[in-house]
Amino acid sequence: MPAVLYAFLSTLGTLFRSRLSLQVENVALRHQLAVYQRSVRRPLLRPADRILWSWLSRHWAAWREALVVVHPATVIAWQRKRFRDHWTRMSRAGKPGRPPIDNEIRELIRKVSRANPLWGTPRIVGELGKLGIHVAKSTVDKYRVRSRKSPSPTWKAFLKNHVHDLVSIDFFIVPTIRFKLLFVMVVLAHSRRKVLHFNVTENPTAQWTAQQIVEAFPWGSAPKYLLRDRDAIYGGAFPQRLHAMGIEQVLSAPRSARRRCDDAWLAK
Repeated sequence: MPAVLYAFLSTLGTLFRSRLSLQVENVALRHQLAVYQRSVRRPLLRPADRILWSWLSRHWAAWREALVVVHPATVIAWQRKRFRDHWTRMSRAGKPGRPPIDNEIRELIRKVSRANPLWGTPRIVGELGKLGIHVAKSTVDKYRVRSRKSPSPTWKAFLKNHVHDLVSIDFFIVPTIRFKLLFVMVVLAHSRRKVLHFNVTENPTAQWTAQQIVEAFPWGSAPKYLLRDRDAIYGGAFPQRLHAMGIEQVLSAPRSARRRCDDAWLAK
């Protein structure tokens, strides 16, 4: 701090000195700084010195030309560190996290979820709100009791139970030597992993796709389930033809057709 105070007092003293005296003093100071840089590898700076140069960097445009003891990037790093330390102290001023939940409320959440296994987290939050107990959704989700078994059959269980009654259809594209695209339709049986039917066309339509299903399952050999994606090609006449043949469509989830087809191919 005395060094900073001495600098301010010296600045005030220059107001009463001549221009030639100031120039001579600048030459002498710069020479001493050059000698200082040659002889001292790392100067010792105190917090007050850092505050001074941080303040000068914000209010003096030519501070980089006058700075000798450290690099300008060092002064900018001091400012960033002071900014981080300030907001770290501000964030740690109060008590961290939410207030603790009483043991009675925890046990009530477990009791309600255990007595009503089909209730989800939003339902439990609503029922507790009717009793005047206001808790966050994340709190209920943390303390409620979850059933170990899935409430409904999983996709893998469906494939395992109906693998003999399940076929799937899909298209893939084959480019020709003349830069045309051919659409290949494949009908696959998952019980034996066998291709039952395929055909090629340049312009697939719903009517053409429905006709391929008729050709793939003649004489009442239609399966019970048909797995497909949500492509627009399966609209119009296609679902009507499946309904007439007694085939139930199983649609893959949006944007995950490959995942479900891979599961169907691997499940057995």
